[in-house]
Amino acid sequence: MSLTFTLDPVIDPALHGGILDLWTDVTNAGGAVGFVAPVIRDEIRPQLIKQLAAVSDGQMRLLVGHDERGEVAATSFLALNTHRLQLHWLWVYTVMVHPRHQGKGYGRDLMAATEAAARSIDGIEAIRLGARGGHGLEHFYAACGYKEVGRVPDAIRVAEGDHRDDITMLLPLH
Repeated sequence: MSLTFTLDPVIDPALHGGILDLWTDVTNAGGAVGFVAPVIRDEIRPQLIKQLAAVSDGQMRLLVGHDERGEVAATSFLALNTHRLQLHWLWVYTVMVHPRHQGKGYGRDLMAATEAAARSIDGIEAIRLGARGGHGLEHFYAACGYKEVGRVPDAIRVAEGDHRDDITMLLPLH
């Protein structure tokens, strides 16, 4: 089976709860998505509300992948730039695939759907994303066509004495 992707879905309580569960489960499985395990839903909820507000305001676009059971299984948030000199590219945040779906190729499917979503937005010529070092994520994104264009050593502190590189990846769309 594969995931069914929807760009700009209706954000209702079920979707909100599904994304919150996904984000919590990904974090607690060791995913590098803005938090450090262990977390509970209430720790993630304020950030989700902030990102969903940006979607509602048109500053972000939301891509959601549902599995065969109709459950939220993957997401990415596409953040549009507002600076007039950077309108030609966007950031991708909160790239997640549920741990129960790891190893099925859904991560590549999500990145392909994210690329297609970015291509559907007028004037977008590139995608940038940040990755936390120490997980090998830069290798995954490179396999999806992204190129490492920047690295700030030890910029992310996940715990006292545990610093990770902040890696910037770029995918030109032309």
